[in-house]
Amino acid sequence: MNDINETRAQALLSEMTLEEKIYQVTAEMLFHVDETYEAKRNPLHGSYRNPGHFMHYRREKPATPAEVTEQINADVLRSIEAQPHHIPPIENGEALHGAQWGMGTNFPQPIALASSFDPEMVERVGGAIGKECAAVGVRQVFSPVVNVVRDCRWGRTVETYGEDVALSCDMGAAMCRGLEQNGVIATPKHFADNYAAGGRDSNYSETSERTLREVFLPPFKACFDAGAQSVMAAYNAWEGVPCSANERLLTEILRDEWGFDGFVVSDYCGVQGVHTAHRLVDSDAKAAAMALKAGLDVILPYNSFDTVREALDKGYLTEEELDRNVLRILKAKLRLGLFEAPTRDPAAADPLVRCAAHKELALEAARETIVLLKNEAVLPLERRAVRRVGVFGQSADKIPIGSNYSGPYGTPWQGEDAPTPLEALRAYLGSDAEVIFGESSEIETLAPTCDVNLYFAAIVEGEGSDRSDLRLPSITVHQNREQDAGLIVDEARQEIKEDQEASIRRLCAADPKAIVVLQNGAPIDMSAWINRTKAVIEAWYAGEQGAKALTEILFGETNPSAKLPVTIPKSVGQLPLFYAYKPSGRGYAYCDDDGKPQFPFGFGLSYTGFSLTDAQMSVDDHGVEVTCDVTNTGSRAGTQVLQLYLGSHDCCVVRPVKELKAYARVSLEPGETKRAVLKLDRDAFCYYDQKLVFGLHDGVHSLLLGTSSEQIDFTFEVAVSGGKLFRREIS
Repeated sequence: MNDINETRAQALLSEMTLEEKIYQVTAEMLFHVDETYEAKRNPLHGSYRNPGHFMHYRREKPATPAEVTEQINADVLRSIEAQPHHIPPIENGEALHGAQWGMGTNFPQPIALASSFDPEMVERVGGAIGKECAAVGVRQVFSPVVNVVRDCRWGRTVETYGEDVALSCDMGAAMCRGLEQNGVIATPKHFADNYAAGGRDSNYSETSERTLREVFLPPFKACFDAGAQSVMAAYNAWEGVPCSANERLLTEILRDEWGFDGFVVSDYCGVQGVHTAHRLVDSDAKAAAMALKAGLDVILPYNSFDTVREALDKGYLTEEELDRNVLRILKAKLRLGLFEAPTRDPAAADPLVRCAAHKELALEAARETIVLLKNEAVLPLERRAVRRVGVFGQSADKIPIGSNYSGPYGTPWQGEDAPTPLEALRAYLGSDAEVIFGESSEIETLAPTCDVNLYFAAIVEGEGSDRSDLRLPSITVHQNREQDAGLIVDEARQEIKEDQEASIRRLCAADPKAIVVLQNGAPIDMSAWINRTKAVIEAWYAGEQGAKALTEILFGETNPSAKLPVTIPKSVGQLPLFYAYKPSGRGYAYCDDDGKPQFPFGFGLSYTGFSLTDAQMSVDDHGVEVTCDVTNTGSRAGTQVLQLYLGSHDCCVVRPVKELKAYARVSLEPGETKRAVLKLDRDAFCYYDQKLVFGLHDGVHSLLLGTSSEQIDFTFEVAVSGGKLFRREIS
């Protein structure tokens, strides 16, 4: 099939005029779909931001899936008719945690999905998102974000799968499979290193090539191995060259080394940024030529036709060089089947989007993503003993989806059957209990009269919201920096009406059993109140059904099983803080701090207990297998996430103290025992040597089996010598 597409693309390319070719590498985005839309739209471009994203702006009721489909169909057909060779365009959009052309099913944010340690579930989520995109004609999405977070001050932490390389690889690949299997091109981003020291978004990267290869590149490679056909270049520069025009990244590594056969798109206005932001060249035309020559194929989001034409006319770019870009785009369109089936059926869109199965999947995902961080005999709540519930905190009456990539442009995401935590509690308890939403000023009078008190913390996070302070914001207008937040990300603004830390302390004084619920996308500094509360839940932004899942967990209908995909520090002064650090000549503490986190990577509590026994390891030429009996020692059914880390020493280069290499969710009834099996192939023991050659180099590796990065129950050792694996007895 690839040979046929190559032949068809070459034949089509040979017939195209220079003007047609330029249009294929350029794009168009129109914000407001109104009576002027058709007159403004140029149908000759090869790529469009789907109009569905903008159709809901200032409408009394959001556009239906069928209406979005009809508009996209009209756009596509108009383009085909206008094209001399009837080349269909690609309609693209966002799909970070749901199909963002409108009111698609809203799943948990990626950082929450990573907490599940369940790639199979994430693939099903990606499949549902893919179906809801393809149903209306959105055939390329700028998702997933697979940048590894090593500094949680980065505002886009919420978009990622956390700090771990292996988990980011697995989750990113799973999302890509789900999208691609349903006829949508996955576009992992931002290639390859998208933030700088201090968690500053899109700032100049000082990451070494070793760190790039060991940490930041593997998740992208995993996505391409899973079938992702596109990739988005990052805004920032690496090794002195902006990623949008970095030949080392876009050609030498991506294509020559990895064999990537898809196409590269710019982040919005990223190519112009080579000129305006990075000041590397003195014109947009030179920037466009540099990017296209380096391996970038589509300049997003606006019309860049005149810019590319100028680059050709002035000799900055040749037609032969442009042909390489166009050929890659044509092959992608052929692989996608756009020539044969360019439009979708509007009648099929309405029954599919937010169908019962997808909403049930959103609920299932939320159940697996909420982390129980602290529980001193407070949870689960006994429903029969609860007659009055006090609810405090601003986020209690908001659907827990987060502001980041949640809903179309200019219009909040809406779903009549998507409850807020307050609504979910009231629906669950019904007439059996009174649920009161109290102001902070009422804590001392109201809390003592309630059987249960909950505080829901509020924070704004996302693109344009890098943080220098990890504490909960208080008495302020908390918002992203609109000018830096991206062209299609709404300004995330929230007025914080109280000192949240003080409110939590006051609530815990009024009720020592008060429960704190965090709804956020990145770690929170809890040092001012963590020792005063007996129960803390990290609910993340758990999606449209997240409030229902949270209520189930509070009352024990669901047993929490999620684990942290990031390290939670005690304070911002510890950052950057992540578990897979490399050993050094000194310790990792400060004179006033032991250097340990508040909660470690991989941590998460349950309402039942588990024991790990009879762990065994076998080694052969293919790799290593570790087995272990896992027993549910409590009285409730539950799921434990078994985690296997690798700690290496006696290698030819310094290696991390430990790295997650395998994990398994084990679900057990009370008293039940299952034999868990974790396998590592030979590649798990490979690393880059001093010359940056990846291979099975000599060394000694400790296999650390446990239930978090700090809770290790069993240790085994494997030695590598002469390209062979050997079991080594621990002395």
